[in-house]
Parts: sequence; structure tokens; C-alpha cells
Amino acid sequence: MSVNKLEDLRQKKAKILAGGGKSRIEKQHSSGKLTARERLDLLFDEATFVELDAFVKHRCTNFGMESVEAPAEGVIIGYGKVDGRLVYAYSQDFTVVGGSLGEMHAAKICKAMDNALKMGAPIVGLNDSGGARIQEAVDALSGYGKIFYRNTLASGVIPQITAIMGPCAGGAVYSPALTDFVFMVDKTSQMFITGPQVIKTVTGEEVTAEKLGGAMTHNAISGVAQFMANNDEACIEEIRRLLSFLPSNNLETAPEYLCDEDLNAVNESLNTIIPENPNKPYDIHDVIRALVDEGDFMEYQAYYAKNIVTCLARLNGKTIGIIANQPKVQAGCLDVNASDKAGRFIRTCDAFNIPLLNIVDVPGFLPGTEQEYDGIIRHGAKMLYAYSEATVPKLTLIVRKAYGGAYLAMCSKDLGADLVLAWPSAEIAVMGPQGAANIIFRAEIQDSENPVETRAKVIAEYTDEFATPYKAAERGFVDDVIEPSATRPRLIDAFDMLSSKREIRPAKKHGNIPL
Repeated sequence: MSVNKLEDLRQKKAKILAGGGKSRIEKQHSSGKLTARERLDLLFDEATFVELDAFVKHRCTNFGMESVEAPAEGVIIGYGKVDGRLVYAYSQDFTVVGGSLGEMHAAKICKAMDNALKMGAPIVGLNDSGGARIQEAVDALSGYGKIFYRNTLASGVIPQITAIMGPCAGGAVYSPALTDFVFMVDKTSQMFITGPQVIKTVTGEEVTAEKLGGAMTHNAISGVAQFMANNDEACIEEIRRLLSFLPSNNLETAPEYLCDEDLNAVNESLNTIIPENPNKPYDIHDVIRALVDEGDFMEYQAYYAKNIVTCLARLNGKTIGIIANQPKVQAGCLDVNASDKAGRFIRTCDAFNIPLLNIVDVPGFLPGTEQEYDGIIRHGAKMLYAYSEATVPKLTLIVRKAYGGAYLAMCSKDLGADLVLAWPSAEIAVMGPQGAANIIFRAEIQDSENPVETRAKVIAEYTDEFATPYKAAERGFVDDVIEPSATRPRLIDAFDMLSSKREIRPAKKHGNIPL
């Protein structure tokens, strides 16, 4: 081969690697953002990333596009290793025509998605785009449609992770929404269907891009995103961490890690973690921390529906998903948003063979006209559906209150819990003692000479008889009542026992979850 041909190849590659050029790269950095290639370098293990389709070019000749060069067509795709495991990725390059999506830009992303699905490997999308390339009109829209279709085909087969690392507007927002996990970077990323200017024109409402679609908006208010990071570097580090909890595809289990802790160790602090006063709040994070390996867990939607905690953690080095009521927020009641959050998390774990631990301290569904009008019946049913549908090992630990329909919704025996454990502080009943007294003993209280004293007496009797785990244990709805201090060893043993679980559901095209 001639030296000229080699030199020509090197020059072409150097031009592609330069992206939008020095000035645009500097502008990207001054905005607090990394370039598309810098992000990929951080995502993948050193020197493992292999780029595909670097020479692809657009075919648009409208509005002067025939003279516009777009190195790598504004998106870098390829594969590499993350902690030694195969992962595919695409990274939009905002320095090249604003990372806008046209026909060939979309074709590259689709190729990465198709390959990831064939290889059974996770795909990570790093989004930083001005949206559809207007000059390419319907070709650009078609590109989005092809991506959405592939998102849906891959759903439940391979983990799909999206990081919003710049603007993401219009139709572009639906691909992230179709993926399993969405990360956003605080202050430098936004998502919205219609931007502030359009909203002002149509409705007269004035709002900033950050307030409309910033990272905190979508993490705390809309629930569109599950994770938030302070900068690009932290975001990519968290993506790598998330991948460590996940299998590569739905036919595998998550990687196991060595656990150096004593598996039989008891934790005496758990014996006193539940307050004596049944109405006093405490932080369920403290319980989770005491149970999982090294007290380490990765919280999912930490800022959204804080009355329920969802997280990934490990027990004896093996990934589990945890759903836990949070007594310090709305007393741990289930509401519309908590139901959506939990239902989605349960189904994600089930899709990827991640066993579930449910930690229960729930007084009921949140009452009120607002909840009823917002459809708490329909949304609450999502949790019931998700638990009933899930075939992974399901272990339920009742630590305090478990009342009424919320007791069922947190994965009771009837919804398919394989093992139900309870602490002595557990209260399993149709309703709390106060409410029960108002119904069961109403006539007795009204007819007594001292209604206050009688009410206190019947409440105490009801509490002793029914606000315990023992009635449920007598009926077999609780498999064992255990000392809190011994919980971690019991959980490890239980999940080990359940590791060979096989459960088959009736054949069907798909169920009809109450969306």
C-alpha cells in the first residue's frame, strides 16, 4: 500500500476526531460540558472503545446542507468494555451541527441498537442534541420513529440507559422515556416537548428552560428521570456503577462480587431501630443500610415520591432490588406517584432477573379527594399488577405497620411473596387500632358510662390481639417472626434458597397493565 493512501486515511480520521473544530470544542467546555468523545473515554475501560461508522455522511442537499460537513454525522457509535463486559454506546456531538438528528445520524444510532440487541449487551445513549435536523424534514422524523421502535423491541431484553447531557427537546425526548434508566446532569441538561419560547407564544406563560425541563424538575416533579449528577464526569461514573448491578441481558443474572463480611453476623442496632411509639417516624434508609453489603445501595428516583424508597443493593455479593416504605415522609403512605415509581422499578427488576426485597411499614393508601381524582385506584393497581406478574424471588419483611390494601400492595403472600418475615414490632391488620375501634366498638363506646376510658380499653385490647404479626403467622401469611438483629443472615439464607425458583405464567401475548 502506498504511503499516500495511508496518509490520506490518517488525515480523514484526524478530521473526524476533531469534531466541530477547536472553537466549538472550547465553547462546549466553557458550558461545563465534555465533548462526545471525552464522555465515551470515561464510560469505557481504557483503550477498549471501538468506533463504528465514523465515515458516514448525510445526504441532505436542502437549504445549503450540500456544503455542510458534519464529521461522524454528529454522533459517535461503537462498542467497548465496562468493567470487562461488552457495552454498546452512542454519543451525540453538539459541536457538529448542534448534534442535530437527521437520516444518517439516526441510522448510526439504530445500528448500535441493533448490534446491542443481537449481542445481548447493554446500550448507553449520551444525548446532547439540538433536536431534529429541520433541513431533513420528514427524514429526520422517520429517524426518531426508527429509534423509538428499537427502544421498544429491546425493552426487557437488554438494559437501555440514557444520559441527558445537554438539550433534548421535541420528539427526541421520547427515546429516553422508553429506556430503562434516565440520568440528567444538573444545570447543563434539559428535556421538554415544547421549549420556553413556544410555551410563551401559545399560553403566555413565562418559564426558564431549567425550571421547565432541568434535572431537578424531572427527578423531583415529573419523575421522567431516575438519577441526577452534578457534572458529566459524575454522571458517567454513576452509569458505570449502575451497570455493575445489572446483567447484560434478560437471559443472564447480574455479576456477583466478593463479600468479605461475616454472613452470620447479627446487628443489635436493628433491635431498637423501630420507635416504641407506633406513630413516631424513623428513616428507612437506616434499616436498608444495616442489611445490605457494606451499607451500600444505589437509590432509584431518590428525589421523586420520597414516601417510598427504591434502590439496587447487594446481599452476599448478589444484586437485589429493594422497595421500602419511608415512614418519615407522609408516614410511608402509598400514593399515585409512589405507586408508579414502585411499579416501574418492580417490573425493571423482574425483566432483568433481579430478586426483590420488600420492606414494609405502610399505614395505607393516602386518603383525599386529590388522590382519588388523580386515579389512586388505577395507579395503585399498577403495584398489585407488577408484583403479581413478577416471577423473580420475592421476599417481604414487615417491620411495623401493614394495614389494609397497602399491606397487599407491598407484596403479601397472596401477591406471590415466596417468603414473608416479620419483626415482633409488625402490625398486620385491616386497619390501625384507632380506626378499628371507631367501627367495631362504636356502639360499646357510645353506650358506656365513660366513653373515653372504654375507648382506650378496647383500643388496647385490639392492639394486643390484632396489631401484631402473630395472627398472620397463625394463618401462614407470615412464615416466621424473627429478631431484627438476625435479619441480614436470614435474608441471605432466604435468597440463596430461592435462587433455584422457577415459576411459569399462563401463555399470552401480553398482559394489560392498568396504565
